[in-house]
Amino acid sequence: MIIDTFNQVGWLLPLTLITLSLCVGSFLNVVIYRLPVMMEARWRSNCCELLEIEQEKQDQPLSLAFPNSHCPRCNTPIKPWHNVPVISYLLLRGKCAQCAVSISPRYPLIEVTTAALSVVLLWHFALGPALLGALLFTWALIALTMIDVDHQLLPDEITLPLLWAGLLFNSQAVYVGLESAVLGAVFGYLILWSVYWLFKLVTGKEGMGYGDFKLLAALGAWMGWESLHMIILMSSLVGAVVGIALLIVKRQGKDVPIPFGPYLAAAGWITFLWAGPIMQAVPLLNLWQQ
Repeated sequence: MIIDTFNQVGWLLPLTLITLSLCVGSFLNVVIYRLPVMMEARWRSNCCELLEIEQEKQDQPLSLAFPNSHCPRCNTPIKPWHNVPVISYLLLRGKCAQCAVSISPRYPLIEVTTAALSVVLLWHFALGPALLGALLFTWALIALTMIDVDHQLLPDEITLPLLWAGLLFNSQAVYVGLESAVLGAVFGYLILWSVYWLFKLVTGKEGMGYGDFKLLAALGAWMGWESLHMIILMSSLVGAVVGIALLIVKRQGKDVPIPFGPYLAAAGWITFLWAGPIMQAVPLLNLWQQ
């Protein structure tokens, strides 16, 4: 009945999706900020327990739900009507309602980006399981990208559920067959794992983190093993260009680590939607399939 309503009222589904995805973008801001802090607190607690060191007790443990969002400067809780995605930021002119400290434009940008990418998915997929999966896939990649940019970290709390979700959807062949999805997860992990150890044996340094292995495995679970070469090629090419640009423009040292997760996520999302047209435009990529 709901699907029939969306089909009859053409503007209702885009409007609903935009509203929903803006709210999801607001939640992703919370995840991006709080999840690494929660992980650090857990690691510190585990270390203290292992070393038998007494840890200072926190007044209120941090979670994704509690405490309520507040201004980092004056600690004033953000009222619900000051937390409406994008609109509240514009009405408050990007400042805290209490102390007028500037709020980073990054928060509404993530909300708008989440909504924009969700609308792109609506153009690409019909209303159904494929659209639902694509939305979950995209929202997870947004969170992983920003966390990796901030902390050079790809949390298992997101990458592993993303991997299992890909296998679950493809158990019904929503995007690819289950066999291709399983092989994609296995080969995706093993390819970067092999690169990691080869680089470490040759140079004695770690070229990437284990989170990158798991992310490529998750991408393979969603798109199958046939997509891995395109993802690796695009992410490596863009990563190399950006790395060289940072060396030239910012004179950033060669030993300064650059997160690889955002390039994997971007390449994976593009491949997820446009693998076919890209292969037609670049015949060399079809050699893998021949």
